[in-house]
Amino acid sequence: MINLVSPNTLPTLVERHFRDSAQIFILARRDWRRWTDLGSGGGFPGLVVAILAAGAGLQGRVTLVESDQRKATFLRTVARETGVPADVQACRIEALAPQASDVISARALAPLPDLFSIAHPHLAQNAMALFHKGAGWKKELEQARAEWRFDAKSHTSETNPEAVILEVRELSHV
Repeated sequence: MINLVSPNTLPTLVERHFRDSAQIFILARRDWRRWTDLGSGGGFPGLVVAILAAGAGLQGRVTLVESDQRKATFLRTVARETGVPADVQACRIEALAPQASDVISARALAPLPDLFSIAHPHLAQNAMALFHKGAGWKKELEQARAEWRFDAKSHTSETNPEAVILEVRELSHV
């Protein structure tokens, strides 16, 4: 048995995981062709994005990156059963070939300076990153500015007023 989400979040599953994931789809640019979700876990937010994109008739493809083989198998099964255009890479992010993605996402993966380091190689020219960040996001943003140059815009989370979706563009190492 594997836990795809924390058992204590099951009573609020729709709000806490599905709606929280769906909000980044709304924030993303509509012309994306390649979206990479880092540390996909149980499919939040990447698989939700793939399902919403397919439902909206978008032609983009989502790559879900998950190192846990059991979770990767689950992600492949859901993608196959729903017929959504998603690829699953069952590997560590550091081993992933550069993706040249228009959009990168991650949810509850790493502190922002570390997240920038692992996301940067996978960004295409003029790409954007959408990261779910918790209450300490301002401190993480400050820490990231020591090593990175970027434009950032925060969007208050629809599911947690202390959290944000951090939209990052023009990411480059100092």
